[in-house]
Amino acid sequence: MERIATEPGPDPVVDSALLDALPRQREVAQTAAESGLPVAAPAAVSVSASTPAVPREPRLLPALRQLLPTPTGMPFTFGYAVLLVVTSLVAQYAAPALVNQLHQASSTDVAHLVHDPLLVLVASALWIVGGMLSPYAILFLLVLTALERRIGGVRAAGVFLFGHIVATLATEGTVGIAVLAGHLPDSSLHRLDYGISFGVAASTGALAGLLRPWLGLPLIALFGWTLVEDLIEFTDPMTNWGHLIALTLGIATWPLIRRRQRAARLAAA
Repeated sequence: MERIATEPGPDPVVDSALLDALPRQREVAQTAAESGLPVAAPAAVSVSASTPAVPREPRLLPALRQLLPTPTGMPFTFGYAVLLVVTSLVAQYAAPALVNQLHQASSTDVAHLVHDPLLVLVASALWIVGGMLSPYAILFLLVLTALERRIGGVRAAGVFLFGHIVATLATEGTVGIAVLAGHLPDSSLHRLDYGISFGVAASTGALAGLLRPWLGLPLIALFGWTLVEDLIEFTDPMTNWGHLIALTLGIATWPLIRRRQRAARLAAA
């Protein structure tokens, strides 16, 4: 154990580095020196004994704080996630007829976009297709948490809504044009369309531009290839095209969000 001590001598010299930590010894030493009395050497002080032990935090907790949103650190992602949990519980446990009615009222189909565009664009982003255990729900937590930590809640919300709104208008606008041209039946104007996947795709594209290249580029490649595979399967081509459009919109935000990230780093420095 390391110790700090001074050697005794005929004229003791007070070690200021040691006594700075012990103010009472300074007063005693000064009083004794002024009176001409001999001063005893200060007792050895154990560094480890004088320093209170700080309990170590489990390593898992800091990692979870980095990956998951907190109310104070990432308020937008945390509040939005709580809201999505509520709607997912409603979709799972409410009566099927009620759930179907809520989904129909929140659908961003062409008919709803013509009459109540703002209402359905907001309402459609309150539901998760597949519930909280779907891949897009997990991506939402991880991606939005990382994005908000880097550019702030307001800008993260802006990126999410930008991808959600523009990709929705692009796909549903194409459906409307196809119906007018006679390539799709009129029933396509009422196709059920809701969920957070467009916003998550845009946020993923934006986040990749803020990561280091060895991490951001593989993220874009892996996520993009997954979307291309879905498009090749041709199960829901309009939605699949919407995902690719949203991912491209997220990549298009790189200049703006990188400028914000540099400004934040300069402010912190």
